[in-house]
Amino acid sequence: MAIFQHQQTKLYYEVHGSGFPILLFAPGGMHSQIGFWRSSPWDPIETLASEFTVIAMDQRNAGNSTAPIQATDGWDTYTADHIALLDHLGIDRCHTIGGCIGGPYCLGLMAEQPQRVSAAIIQQSIGFDGTNRETFWKLFNDWAEQMRPLHPDVTDQTWETFRIAMFGGDFVYNVSRDVVANCTHSMLVLMGNDAFHPEATSREIAALAPNARLIEQWRQPDIIGTTVDTVRTFLRTHTPT
Repeated sequence: MAIFQHQQTKLYYEVHGSGFPILLFAPGGMHSQIGFWRSSPWDPIETLASEFTVIAMDQRNAGNSTAPIQATDGWDTYTADHIALLDHLGIDRCHTIGGCIGGPYCLGLMAEQPQRVSAAIIQQSIGFDGTNRETFWKLFNDWAEQMRPLHPDVTDQTWETFRIAMFGGDFVYNVSRDVVANCTHSMLVLMGNDAFHPEATSREIAALAPNARLIEQWRQPDIIGTTVDTVRTFLRTHTPT
C-alpha cells in the first residue's frame, strides 16, 4: 500500500504477489478504485497474485487518490497517470486488466504506449450504444456532486467541459474504432450485458481488434471457475519469456 505523487496528483496503489506485472483498472465508473474488485464476479488480486505481480490502483479523485480538476481533464489525463505510475515502479512491460471503465483505460494505454502492454483483458467495457447517453451523464454528475465540496473553486463550465470530454463521444469514448481495429495486442473480451456495459460494445471491440477473443458467458457462479482458468491460461500464454 503506497501513495505515488506526481505534480499535484496523489495516486494510491497496492502491489501484490510476484512475477510478470499486471496493471489493474478497477470497475466503478468515475469512482474506479481497488475495493470494487472484491465485489466483482472474480477478484484478480486474489486469483492472480500467486504467479504475477498485481498492481491495483485507485483512479484520481476516487478512493484514496486525489488530484486537481481542470477543464483540460479527460481520458488522456488518466492515461498519463497510468504511464507515470508504471514509470515510477520501473515497469517497462505488463499485462493489463480493466473492468467497466477500466476497459477504455486499457485501450487508451495500448494506444498511447503499445510497447508497454503484452496482453489485455477487457471485462464488460463501458460504451455508448446509441441509447445510454443519459446513463453516463448521470454517472458523471453523481460523482461530481460528491467531488464539488472538495473542489470549491472548480466552475460549472469546467465540470461540464470535463463531463463532455469523458462521455460526449461514442463507442468506448476514449479511442476510436480505427484505433481498436489497428490494435494488434492479444485481448480477451469478457462480454457485458447492461446499460453501463453494453453487449454491443463488447462484441464490437472483439470484432474490430484482430487478435481479440470474445467470451460471452463468464460471470455465472457455476462457470466462474472456468473463467478464472481461461484468464490464467491467456495471461501465461502471452507472458514474455
